[in-house]
Amino acid sequence: MSLLVFGHNGQVATELRRQAPEATFLSRAEADLTDPAACAAAVAAHRPTAVINAAAYTAVDRAEEDEATALAVNGAAPAAMARACADLDVPFLHVSTDYVFDGSGTAPWQVDDRPAPLGAYGRTKLAGEEGVRAAGGRAAILRTSWVFSAHGANFVKTMLRLSETRDALNVVDDQVGGPTPAADIAATLLTMAARMQAGQGGGTYHYGGAPAVSWAGFARETFRRAGRAVTVTGIPSSDYPTPAARPLNSRMDGATLRRDFGIEAPDWRAGLDAVLAQLGP
Repeated sequence: MSLLVFGHNGQVATELRRQAPEATFLSRAEADLTDPAACAAAVAAHRPTAVINAAAYTAVDRAEEDEATALAVNGAAPAAMARACADLDVPFLHVSTDYVFDGSGTAPWQVDDRPAPLGAYGRTKLAGEEGVRAAGGRAAILRTSWVFSAHGANFVKTMLRLSETRDALNVVDDQVGGPTPAADIAATLLTMAARMQAGQGGGTYHYGGAPAVSWAGFARETFRRAGRAVTVTGIPSSDYPTPAARPLNSRMDGATLRRDFGIEAPDWRAGLDAVLAQLGP
């Protein structure tokens, strides 16, 4: 497989580089994500047998003030990539997010539930999904949630950093979802890409860690497994206001991914142990 990956230093792209070092990875310096035509040209120039878009504008709060840039990166760029892949008749895999939903209710979101994003980030990611589908090629959209790893900025690393100077923290307890190890997302994308080359699968899929947990519960388990004596007090989202609203319910049903590819939801606790081992004491 001649694999082309958009993304280089993000959490998922870093794990893809570890697991598929033979692939070609395009950093933002090599493929300007604010220039959809440049992204399409990169696909045409490399003529890969599969493409993964692991790049995104992920600054959720900043997107509220910079939606135009977020829309170019999260919406127009993947749509252009998907059209270029359709022209070559090669699989295109695109990473999306639980933020396309409004977080209502408590039931896990199904892939065909109606999206209703709460903010700019979710709107731009939804625009990307719509552009990928409209391209009409062999494409898969993988919605993920609460990504964490030993690199980049993420919740686990933030909690560990705060625990170095604090023995008690208030953490939001009414947002519930599935923490998802970036390493497992990368492995899933590679499996899907290989099988899609053989004509298997395509469409929209959900991939979130299990079991469902709140941010406060995730923090408690992080400290417990890391051997940090930190007391976590759960608070409502209203006590921790942010520029962009977060979904309260980020549970996602992975039945279609299991049906089409035999891939189960990852146990985030095992992934957390692996990340803590990488980070060291």
